[in-house]
Amino acid sequence: MTTRPRGAQQRWRVLAASAIALGGVLISPSQGDATVTAASVSPSRVIVQTADGSLTAVVKAAEKLGAHVVSTQASLDTVVVDLPANHLDDLRDVPGVRAATRDMRVHLSSVPSVTGSSGDISNVAEETGATNYWDSGFFGQGVDVALLDSGVLPVDGLMTPNKLVIGPDLSYENRSKSLRGLDTFGHGTHMAGIIAGLDSGQSPTSYPNTRNHFVGMAPASRIVSIKLADAHGQTDVSQVVAGIAWVIDHAHDSGLNIRVLNLSFGTDPSKDGRLDPLEHAAAVAWDRGIVVVVSAGNGSTVDGGLASPALSKDVLAVGSLDTHGTGDTGDDTVASFSKRGNTGKGKRGPDIVAPGVSLVSLRAPGSYIDQTQKNGRVGDRFFKGSGTSQSAAVVSGAAALMLSQRPQLSPDQVRDVLRRTARSLHGVSDDAQGEGAIDLAAAQDLANRMRPGRSANSRDSYRSWGNSRRSHDDDDWAGDVSDGAYWNGVKWSGATWAGATWAGATWASDGWDGATWAGATWAGATWAGATWAGATWAGATWADADWASAGWE
Repeated sequence: MTTRPRGAQQRWRVLAASAIALGGVLISPSQGDATVTAASVSPSRVIVQTADGSLTAVVKAAEKLGAHVVSTQASLDTVVVDLPANHLDDLRDVPGVRAATRDMRVHLSSVPSVTGSSGDISNVAEETGATNYWDSGFFGQGVDVALLDSGVLPVDGLMTPNKLVIGPDLSYENRSKSLRGLDTFGHGTHMAGIIAGLDSGQSPTSYPNTRNHFVGMAPASRIVSIKLADAHGQTDVSQVVAGIAWVIDHAHDSGLNIRVLNLSFGTDPSKDGRLDPLEHAAAVAWDRGIVVVVSAGNGSTVDGGLASPALSKDVLAVGSLDTHGTGDTGDDTVASFSKRGNTGKGKRGPDIVAPGVSLVSLRAPGSYIDQTQKNGRVGDRFFKGSGTSQSAAVVSGAAALMLSQRPQLSPDQVRDVLRRTARSLHGVSDDAQGEGAIDLAAAQDLANRMRPGRSANSRDSYRSWGNSRRSHDDDDWAGDVSDGAYWNGVKWSGATWAGATWAGATWASDGWDGATWAGATWAGATWAGATWAGATWAGATWADADWASAGWE
């Protein structure tokens, strides 16, 4: 067997992965979601969760076992190490170690071609009831949505001043100045458009003219982009965990107000969900006041339930609704690709479903999806995509609308209101639809009657709502309505984030830096988005072993 230098090995693996994807299966005009193929990245790359107060001692013990610390996430009590494979069991026996999990590959990929369409986002806004919030003057103003994905390309629709903040690039492309922060895969730009898109020169109040202008679900909200995946949609669980930790640590830095986190991907769950590193990270973000919106996952409807971190009780898990483009809610169904839950005792299904079939959003010219799925293009600016990724983005925008109206809502309250007001789909099982299709008109009405700081239901009752989910205690409600133009008594200024420096070294992935981006130049107005001015990620070398994925699902 020929031995290649390490960098050459990584370049070869990427080329091989590209050949699999191009030559294979399920390339379709309505792809673009993050179904996942997960495989062990390396026996030596390990994510270690520690008990409270044990992080420093565990790090020292791991180093004595020959481990090299890749990164630490103090807010998660987590450390990522490269460890000699023969010491993994020894590390698990170290006092204070709750779990030591081998790193896994997360691959943003695509779903099979499907029939039906929700079309452009103006249709989705009407179908979901987002226009009711717009009519009341709530467009997501004052709310930042963190998008952990493949980066965002500043195309028209994301170039409105103060629309986009580019955060750290944790992908394998971060060492390439020409690619850093940019969406070379095409997934992140599509999600950003669904959540917060707004054409240049337009204001959110111009929405009655959305047939002529692009507008997302929460057009006055702002995207904070943390790039995780490269041009082939590849990232690792360790990088996702680091991205979530960054959001937790910087959510309220000067000028930032991250209230929503969109995770349009997933991976195979650990056997013990309490110790799954993705579910743990998502739960910490939730407990810190961030609404974590997660795609339920794409794949077979009988293959064992939701992906991770959608399995966590402390996220808002979203499946895909197929409206068939008819405008008649009576024929709405759950998309065939949307993962079903397992409703047995202790199991988890989706919370709600939202439109996710053939949604038209912003195109990333020259990205991998754009080049390999040209039939998905809709004119020069747009692209059609399907999946629970798109559905999660719809709900992230919905959460931003709710929080712009009622800033005091906790993550539990946002989820509770959306579940309580969901529209039940006739003839569809609960494990497929959860509580039903999102209904923002009803959600707005219910949220208006909530007292600040009170949950619609307690967390324990949320977990056992069942058929009684629509009952409530009138003592939990009040008729007062918050003025959404103000945030905790201080008017939102919309200023660009100029937060403190993130003191890291470079994430030194010593292999492939990514091919040159072949997209068209950005025409139109100068990009007015903010760029995060921090230093680069403090990780060590990516120690990848042979990629065992068989290609796109």
